[in-house]
Amino acid sequence: MTHVNRLRDYLRHPFWLAIALLVAAYIVFEFGVAYLPPLFGVRSAPIPDSVLLQYLITAAVGILIYVSDNEERWKRFKEPVGTLLVDPGLRWLRTALLVLVPLAVGWLTYSQVRPGVAAPVQLRSIHPAPPTSISFRGRTIRLTGLENPLRADGSIEEDYEVGKRVYYGNCLPCHGDLLDGNGHYAHGFNPPPLAFTDNGTIPQLTESFVFWRIAKGGPGLPTEGTPWNSAMPAWEPILTEDEIWAVTIFLYEQTGWTPRTWEHEGEAGAEGGHD
Repeated sequence: MTHVNRLRDYLRHPFWLAIALLVAAYIVFEFGVAYLPPLFGVRSAPIPDSVLLQYLITAAVGILIYVSDNEERWKRFKEPVGTLLVDPGLRWLRTALLVLVPLAVGWLTYSQVRPGVAAPVQLRSIHPAPPTSISFRGRTIRLTGLENPLRADGSIEEDYEVGKRVYYGNCLPCHGDLLDGNGHYAHGFNPPPLAFTDNGTIPQLTESFVFWRIAKGGPGLPTEGTPWNSAMPAWEPILTEDEIWAVTIFLYEQTGWTPRTWEHEGEAGAEGGHD
């Protein structure tokens, strides 16, 4: 009975009663809400940590308002804190708290800011499937089955020089002088600019795909290109259609890669899966 009476005295004390209520609130918010009977036919989902913290702060404020509402209750509430701070017999406890509390705060802070390794919220394709057609300066261009029209006019050397001028005038700061993605501004982007010298990039793509990506840039990426959208701007307002085709020729000729070709119409749906 002595232990029961002592426990009853603790629960009657405002300080320990406040602690018990705060712990009970945590248990209910963290573990109990999802298992409560459905309200209006809707069962609650687990509470995010940020929301749980807000609930606990609200509960703590409510408890403090209650215990401070009465002068005598407030005085009794402060007694354990005062005893801990001045009682010579509790010096060991004060020392332990002086060490443990900063360590706990430091660990919680570190656990919140340390980088984690986790899968993105949705699958991302580095080379997402292109649309069937796009609108370029008010004109519809069908990408499916489209080859580079400049390759048919027999002036590859001239187109190469035009593309070279376009590349070094617009693309070099990000994609680099060596087309390796190490331009002057490359370190400021995540993901970094594409390295055209990598055999996993333009050799896997048709020239119509490259045309689409240059023309529409990062803003033109579909959903599967997120959450890390390309930082490349849309070049449609700046470059003409022929200039984009010319710089595409330059990329392949300069790197020595051969673009993928459209063998038959059925490959249009397969391109996004291979890239």
